[in-house]
Amino acid sequence: MPSSPSFARSFRRQRGGAVLRVFLVLVLLALVGVGAAAWFDYQRYTNAALPVAADATTFDVPRGASYPQIVAELRRIGVVARDFRTMVYWRALGRELGIAGRLHAGEYALPQGITPRALLHRMAAGDVVQHRFTIVDGWTFRQLRLALASEAGLRQTLPGSSDEDIAHRLGIADGKPEGWFLPETYSFVKGESDFDLLQRAHAAMKKTLDQLWPQRSADLALDTPYKALILASIVEKETAQPAERAQIAGVFVRRLKFGMRLQTDPTVIYGMGANYAGNIRRSDLETDTPFNTYTRDGLPPTPIALPGAVALEAVLHPAPGDALYFVARGDGSHEFSPTLDAHNRAVQKYQLHRGQ
Repeated sequence: MPSSPSFARSFRRQRGGAVLRVFLVLVLLALVGVGAAAWFDYQRYTNAALPVAADATTFDVPRGASYPQIVAELRRIGVVARDFRTMVYWRALGRELGIAGRLHAGEYALPQGITPRALLHRMAAGDVVQHRFTIVDGWTFRQLRLALASEAGLRQTLPGSSDEDIAHRLGIADGKPEGWFLPETYSFVKGESDFDLLQRAHAAMKKTLDQLWPQRSADLALDTPYKALILASIVEKETAQPAERAQIAGVFVRRLKFGMRLQTDPTVIYGMGANYAGNIRRSDLETDTPFNTYTRDGLPPTPIALPGAVALEAVLHPAPGDALYFVARGDGSHEFSPTLDAHNRAVQKYQLHRGQ
């Protein structure tokens, strides 16, 4: 029996609908495949190492920079490619992590192996590059200023300022900054100023003195923290042997108690200033300056260097004993003597190479 026209039309519609459904499924599968491929490519890119040069690389994020500006800077230095796909991935990554508007300004390291994700997390946490600056025990304030001026990571504000100007800005009453900065290693970030670092070192010295002074030994012959600072600077310059600092401090404290002059060469050298050419002559010992402890009683008017905490401890807790003199043995250590006669024999032995 022949098929009716309505049946044929229904069959054709069903077959056409099935073809359409198959086509739509294939299109959907293709879209899913493309999307999956794009997703996996996006994940691969954002978790793969950026092309960073072998040598240390950093880049700066200016204050107020937008996310596109930050990506543009990475593109400028060659870390991010300029193609459309890469730009899409960086925009997508910013949206995915939700931190595009919360990136901190500063200097960031770009070590080899860092990924786009790790870099953005670092910037969101403000994990900026930490520079280090070491103030060396025994430096003078002049040496400290020269070292600050040569530190490229610091913003330079002090050139042209006098020592007195700097002291007044720091609140140092007598305008004499010598000795008032604690030798240690300080961390700083790019953009901090030389004066910022000085403020921190000055605050560290004041804090150290405030902590150590109340614990000082009884009957010290030093009635102010500043006098302790002055004597500690002398001890700092007299020996590089940590074990001898308290002994040398003991010698100086006893000499002060007995009204004896300190007669220490480092104070003479400091008083000579630019005239010191590497050695001291007898005429230098006899030339009076405010710092010449051969010609003047008591302590010099200011410290002669930046003493470390160990030297301060030694001065505030000098070693007991009866030694009033000491002379260098030539190996970094010293011979201590209770009398002038014994001291002269030690000088002959170690300085004049006689009396063996």
